[in-house]
Amino acid sequence: MASIYHFTVIFFLLFLINPSSSASTTAKPSALVEQQPLILKYHNGALLKGNFIVNLIWYGKFTPIQRSIIIDFIQSLNSPKSSPPSVSSWWKTTEKYKAGSSTLVVSNQILEENYSLGKSLKNSQIVFLAAKSARAHNKINSINVVFTDKDVAVDGFCMSRCGTHGSSVFAEGQKSKFTYIWVGNSVSQCPGQCAWPFHQPIYGPQTSPLISPNGDVGIDGMVINLATLLAATVTNPFNNGYFQGPSSAPLEAVSACTGVFGKGAYPGYAGNVLVDKTTGASYNARGVNGRKYLLPAMWDPQTSACSTLV
Repeated sequence: MASIYHFTVIFFLLFLINPSSSASTTAKPSALVEQQPLILKYHNGALLKGNFIVNLIWYGKFTPIQRSIIIDFIQSLNSPKSSPPSVSSWWKTTEKYKAGSSTLVVSNQILEENYSLGKSLKNSQIVFLAAKSARAHNKINSINVVFTDKDVAVDGFCMSRCGTHGSSVFAEGQKSKFTYIWVGNSVSQCPGQCAWPFHQPIYGPQTSPLISPNGDVGIDGMVINLATLLAATVTNPFNNGYFQGPSSAPLEAVSACTGVFGKGAYPGYAGNVLVDKTTGASYNARGVNGRKYLLPAMWDPQTSACSTLV
C-alpha cells in the first residue's frame, strides 16, 4: 500500500491527567485563567462533502445486537426524525467546515468471523481489509470501516490509540485514494483507556463510571471512538484539511475536545449529561430506533470552541 496516512484517537486518559490540555474548553471550577480560543487551521485540502457510502468490515464474532447498535448510530447521523438532542444535530456541526453536508449511508458489510488474518493484526493488515472492501464496493465515494472484536490485538491498540483513520491508494503510481477507519473493542483489553467514561480510568481522578446507554461498555465506547473518527475523516481525510499541531499527531474535529461530553466538563468529569430515568444510563444524543448515545464534543469553526449537545 502506498500513501498511507493514519491518525490516532487520543486516549481519554491524556485529558484525565493533563488539565492544562488545549483540548478542554472548560477548566476546573477553581481555575481562574481565561481559556484561549481553540483554532484548527484549514490546510487547503479536500474535505469529504456530498454523498458517501460506509462499508463495514466486522473482524471477529460481533453479535447481531452489537452490530445493530453501531449501524443505528451511523444511520442516525443524517436522520432528521430523532427528537433533540439528536445524533444528526451533532453531525451537522461538520457542515460548518467549509460549508457543505456529508451524507453517510451504510452500504456493504463483510463478516470476518473466522479471523482470516489471525488475532494479532498489523497496521498494514487493517489497511488491507479496508482496501478489499473499497476495491469491491465503489472505492472512490466510500469510507471503509474495520471493527476488531475484543479478542483481537492490533499494533498500538491500548498502548497509544483506540482507533485510527487515514487514506491509501491500491498501488504505487495510482492517484485515486480510498479512506478508511479502524476502531477496536477495548472491553477486555483497555476499557479504562478507550471506553471512558463507561469504565474507570487507569490513572487520574477515580470518579464512578457512567452507565453505558446501550448496556455494552465495549460497544458504547466504540461508538465514541467511531464518532471521533468519522468527524475527522470528513474534515481531514487526506492529511491536509482541518487540524491543529503536527500532521503526524494532529488534533482534529473531535480529538481536540477530548474528554468533554457535556457542559461543565473538567478532567475526570465528562460534564452534565442526560440520564435515562429507567436504566440510569447516561447519554446526550438520541438516534433512530429509539437509540441513545453519548457523543463527544466537536470543535465549532464559527465559535472556535468545543460544542456539546447538552
